[in-house]
Amino acid sequence: MYFSNFPQVEHDVKGDGVTTLMTDITRRARVTERSIVETASYDYYDILDGQKPEDIAFDYYGDSNLHWIILLVNNIKDVYTDWPMSVNRLESYVKSKYVSVDDIHHYEIYQDSGDTTVIIELPSDAATVKPAGATAITNYEYEEAQVEKKRRIRLILPQYVSSLKEEFRKSIRT
Repeated sequence: MYFSNFPQVEHDVKGDGVTTLMTDITRRARVTERSIVETASYDYYDILDGQKPEDIAFDYYGDSNLHWIILLVNNIKDVYTDWPMSVNRLESYVKSKYVSVDDIHHYEIYQDSGDTTVIIELPSDAATVKPAGATAITNYEYEEAQVEKKRRIRLILPQYVSSLKEEFRKSIRT
C-alpha cells in the first residue's frame, strides 16, 4: 500500500546500459502540520509495551497496512530509534551502554517558583557532592525516561484517513 503510491523510475543497476523499472523509494512524503490540524482531528494514544505500529493500525483503523499513517503523522523516520523500546529491549540496551545501570547519570532539581513543571538537570560529577535538594537519576532511570517520552503519539481519526491518503498520494508524486 505505502510504496504503491511512489512513482517508478528507470535505473541502470549494473552500469551496463540496461535499465530496470524500479520504485523510487528515495521520495520522502510529508503531511504538513497545518493540514493535520486544519483538515483532521486526532486522538492521543499511549503505546503499550511491545506494541508495533501495525498492531495499533489494526486496532484503531482495522487495517495493519495503514501503519505508515501513524509513522507519517508522528514524523517517525526510523522505527528502531524513534519508536519506544520494549522493557526487555530497554534492559538489554542499558546493560550494553553503561558499565553500571545504577550509576548516577545526572541530578534533577524541581523549581519551586515560576514554572514548577521545569526540571533543572545538573550533570553527574564524581568529584563533587550531591547538590542540595537534588534527586539522583540513575542511568537506567534516564534511559527509561527517554523511552517514555516516545510513548504518546497522535492518531488521525478514522474518518479523515481517506483525505490524508489522498494528500500523501499528491505529495509523493510531486
